[in-house]
Amino acid sequence: MENLYSFTACELLDLLDRKSVRPEEIIDSIYSRSQSVDAKIKGYIRLDRDAAIGRASRLPASGRLRGVPVAIKDNICIEGELTTCASRILDGFKPPYDATVIDKLKSEGAVIFGRANMDEFAFGSSCENSAYFPTLNPWDVSRIPGGSSGGSAAVVAADEAIVALGSDTGGSIRQPAALCGVVGMKPTYGRVSRYGLIAFASSLDQIGPLAKDVRDAALMLGVIAGYDPKDSTSVNVPVPDYVSFLDGNIKGAKIGIPTEYFVGGLDSEVDSAIKQAIEVFKGKGARVSEVSLPHTEYAVSVYYILATAEASSNLARFDGVQYGYRCKDPVNVLDMYERTRGEGFGAEAKRRIILGTYVLSSGYYDAYYLKAQKVRRLIKEDFEKVFNAGFDCILTPTSPTPAFKLGERAADPLSMYLSDIFTISVNLAGVPALSLPCGFTGSGLPIGMQLIGGFFEEGKLFRMAHAYESSTDWHKRSPQL
Repeated sequence: MENLYSFTACELLDLLDRKSVRPEEIIDSIYSRSQSVDAKIKGYIRLDRDAAIGRASRLPASGRLRGVPVAIKDNICIEGELTTCASRILDGFKPPYDATVIDKLKSEGAVIFGRANMDEFAFGSSCENSAYFPTLNPWDVSRIPGGSSGGSAAVVAADEAIVALGSDTGGSIRQPAALCGVVGMKPTYGRVSRYGLIAFASSLDQIGPLAKDVRDAALMLGVIAGYDPKDSTSVNVPVPDYVSFLDGNIKGAKIGIPTEYFVGGLDSEVDSAIKQAIEVFKGKGARVSEVSLPHTEYAVSVYYILATAEASSNLARFDGVQYGYRCKDPVNVLDMYERTRGEGFGAEAKRRIILGTYVLSSGYYDAYYLKAQKVRRLIKEDFEKVFNAGFDCILTPTSPTPAFKLGERAADPLSMYLSDIFTISVNLAGVPALSLPCGFTGSGLPIGMQLIGGFFEEGKLFRMAHAYESSTDWHKRSPQL
């Protein structure tokens, strides 16, 4: 079957179980597809067919993902393979260990397939900040795919991958999922181990799946979730069978619509698609009412204080001493440090390091960082009040606009930062959220809807999302490349 690349993971697993197809055939199909279309999309940084075939020949006898190829964002460590965060500063870095999520994928028989492009160190909302090249949106190659997991979203949307892993610090899975018309899940903070994820902001980062439909996303999260003693922020909470939640029954479920998310700046076609999605939920028996998240207006400001502060600290380790890029012919140690970091980091990385260093500096810590931590607590309490009032989920747009033009916001960092205005609060609060397709613009660009849940209630989100997905066909549409 030449078009195996267009199947979902669950469909392929059924074929594999019936021995109608071999893992090597799936890899060849996806590789052939990538050779045909990736020159237009540029979703992969590295793609090695022979390595993937080699892995497929050494699969365990069983596993929930046995034989399914998975694309990996370039900030997740794979033993002995280049892992660069799409940054020059990590040129040549090959981790001596696997990330926990990679261990889990391998133990369940997944085939690691390709390194997806990203914004450098996950700094961005457009996948334009990669040290390699920008990734383009499969639905319109003059537009961005979203970021920072833009490569992961683009290759899934373009059928260059069956499923993918990304990371989400302020919307970096959900926003590109929305702009590329795929499903993306940001789990509860602590649900998935961060061990082996090269850190951007340690109190915000979470690894999650990007997939063609809700069922695949539920399957993937079930594989990668769980307690990990190697990650001090991992939470020891049992992992349910997320696929078992996909029963279609949402009668009586309570959905909250936050008034603060439907304000000026929301694209009219996005607004219309979300309102039509709300009607679908009502038609399936869900109860919908307005709620308030009053501290939403402070989320972007709080995020860009806390996230840059943590980034400044985390990126201090990249100095050319032990691994990665080092400048040529330094005069002394200080020259080596300055030139290595000056040459190795891109413009956006430097901007965030400088901002973070500033807010942590003497005389400004209390005014910025400490105050931001206090407001973060208020944002978290906003969500807790809604879920304590009996709501099963909160429904919002994922992105205020469809995909914008390549380069359109490159010279305006603030405009770029506002791309994540609807996703940032979720990371600050630590709650789970899922984005799924809910329509298209008149010009054919995908629109995404975000469902936000209570702590460790990913199962509810999958149930709600699957109920909607089963009543629509948005997820079945593919870009014509």
